[in-house]
Amino acid sequence: MIDNPLTMGPKVGSNLVGKAQGFYASASQEEVSLLMVMNFAFIEGKYNGSTITVLGRNPVFNTIREMPVIGGSGLFRFSRGYAQAKTHTLDIKTGDAIVEYNVYVLHY
Repeated sequence: MIDNPLTMGPKVGSNLVGKAQGFYASASQEEVSLLMVMNFAFIEGKYNGSTITVLGRNPVFNTIREMPVIGGSGLFRFSRGYAQAKTHTLDIKTGDAIVEYNVYVLHY
């Protein structure tokens, strides 16, 4: 399960805009790859109360990973698009990571 801060940037103290909530599971027996089910739940500004939903395969050690946006709520209802993930830092001992998500969304 994940319930992590969603911030504007990767630095400690960056402006909190919401939470990244959901879960992940192992998706491969040959590589470190996860099935990600995640909502970006916004708590600030015009997106307050809205979510973007991402569901896809995340091959963790690839430099850039792309996962589909499958919908959302509030201002992002019926959205489609994709999220690109890039790891900024990873602590192998603890498993803690800071990951940047650039999300591209079309909403109707």
